[in-house]
Amino acid sequence: MKPKTPLAIGAWSLVSTACIRQWMATLDCRVAFGDVEADPVDPGFRGAKIYVFWHENILLPLYLRGHGNISMLLSRHRDADILARVAHMMGFGTVRGSTFQGGSAALRELAARAAAGSLTITPDGPRGPRRRLAAGCVFLASTLGIPIVAMGLGYQRPWRLATWDRFAIPRPWTRARGIISRPLAIPADLDRDGIERHRAGVEQLLRHLSEEAEAWATAGGHRPGETRVRKEPSRVARWAAALPGPPGVPLDDELARHGLPSSAGCRADAPAA
Repeated sequence: MKPKTPLAIGAWSLVSTACIRQWMATLDCRVAFGDVEADPVDPGFRGAKIYVFWHENILLPLYLRGHGNISMLLSRHRDADILARVAHMMGFGTVRGSTFQGGSAALRELAARAAAGSLTITPDGPRGPRRRLAAGCVFLASTLGIPIVAMGLGYQRPWRLATWDRFAIPRPWTRARGIISRPLAIPADLDRDGIERHRAGVEQLLRHLSEEAEAWATAGGHRPGETRVRKEPSRVARWAAALPGPPGVPLDDELARHGLPSSAGCRADAPAA
């Protein structure tokens, strides 16, 4: 039975936040960055970013990068009420709504937040299809002039719930791994075809990075440039996100770096955000 009253939602949120902090603190977390300065805790971080990762893996960034001057886009659906409270307690700003469906108010708020901070979106949420990237993050990046950072995340033998996204719960004292793209420059004022081409390309990249991170978490071992990451607040993101930052690399350059075909060859119909 889902909590419905404000008191019940608040109580569940407190318990959930405490459990996430204790549970995730047991993990061995390592990340291979395409550009370490895209991490909001890095001293060289400059300029707002849009971080995207699959909905099923939300626990890891929720735990690791709170208090990094990042606002999370969440559905207005009642199912997201507890998540919104938990995200706030973990140190994230929250914006409720969608970039497309009745989301003009959310879009205005996201634009205001992006003037001084970063954004994060689970682009296959809130109800799927699983690992299918909706166009909202590309539209937002093109409109606001902010690069996208694709975050492939994986756990060692996680438990999975019987939900649309097969939500992943890592086993305590196991490996968590991330493979993070360089910031991706999305051209301004894309038309419908341009948005779809970039949507399909970012989806291809995010799927690849996620599969690589899952394989790394399962097999263990080391990757070039890996860093052990811990939960820590950013000392620079509060002011550095408002400064001009690097524009990012073209999407096709990052696809080529990972041995993937260019975005021109991976178009498909996209669901709404």
